[in-house]
Amino acid sequence: MKQTLKLWMLAAILVISGATILTSCSKDDETTVVTPPAKDFFVLWNQCEALTALQDYVKDVTDPASANFIPAEDRIATFDMDGTFVGELYPSYFEYNLLEYRALDDATYEAPKDVMETAQEIRDFVRTGKKLPDHFDMKHAYAAAKAYSGMTLAEFDAYVKAYASKPANGFTGMTYGESFYKPMLEVFDYLKDNGFTYYVVSGSDRFICRALTEAIGIPSNRVIGMDVKLHSTSQGTEEGVNYTMGREEDIVRTDELIIKNLKTNKVLQISQEIGKVPVLSFGNSGGDAAMHNYALGNQKYKSAAFMLIADDDQRDHANREKALTLGEQWRTAGYHVISMRDDFKTIYGDGVTKTDFEWGSD
Repeated sequence: MKQTLKLWMLAAILVISGATILTSCSKDDETTVVTPPAKDFFVLWNQCEALTALQDYVKDVTDPASANFIPAEDRIATFDMDGTFVGELYPSYFEYNLLEYRALDDATYEAPKDVMETAQEIRDFVRTGKKLPDHFDMKHAYAAAKAYSGMTLAEFDAYVKAYASKPANGFTGMTYGESFYKPMLEVFDYLKDNGFTYYVVSGSDRFICRALTEAIGIPSNRVIGMDVKLHSTSQGTEEGVNYTMGREEDIVRTDELIIKNLKTNKVLQISQEIGKVPVLSFGNSGGDAAMHNYALGNQKYKSAAFMLIADDDQRDHANREKALTLGEQWRTAGYHVISMRDDFKTIYGDGVTKTDFEWGSD
């Protein structure tokens, strides 16, 4: 009797501590399994079609008895950044906001004419709704390469983080650097606990993405983005293949754009840098469709793709009518659709409130 009581007490202690124990505690010496409750990963989600699809998919491909089982080393997930798990706050990309600030508000920087023009087009877009020129993503990319040229990687990282610490215009209770969609961070935790490796694959500058995602624990070597050419500080016009960097030198940004990481460029970068076809893909725009299709075309494993739609015009700055139209387009394309209004219990967390814009407060 005393031995039985001791065993039950030990089991209770281990359950409280989160352990699983096998005990022989009946008089027939039967084995009793004491298992802690399953972890609830999605406390910030409403149970919805997209979440059910994700949970069913992960349960299937991580079950060794399933015909769709995927070994852990091949459980690769890719995530776009802006509008997928980081807010498009004006709405506009963080890197657009940063360039606007750099060219028009940073007293320490004198912007060239073309950079100034690009920044003004961003300002006119976000403050008055004036349409951006066609192919503006490339115009911005060239201007951004020029605007930060000459900065060391450490200087640029500090510059991005300094701007990210500013209050997010259009909200109270949040900085730009805190503008993560909190429910999507739960997806990262869920995938990690189920043996997935996830990568950020963004159209934004790689080093901007690194600076922002460091706060949520995403390793820098799992971030892929727009790239500019880098040089060492004393390299000058020499090609790297002909120049040996010294110990005292640093790495600096140049004004030469290598790649704008959108559409099929995302696929090419994934192929080069990851070396495996993803099985899960998350995005929010047409710039992510190629990445989704790459995953869905995986010939070896079952795959799935998810698109967020910004359909919540109460808690965020959004065009609901446009978002609903996109939602139908994404469903037709075979993607699961995540509704920020219907599926998220919160977007940015407690204490964050949408407000009217207050320009000039940057």
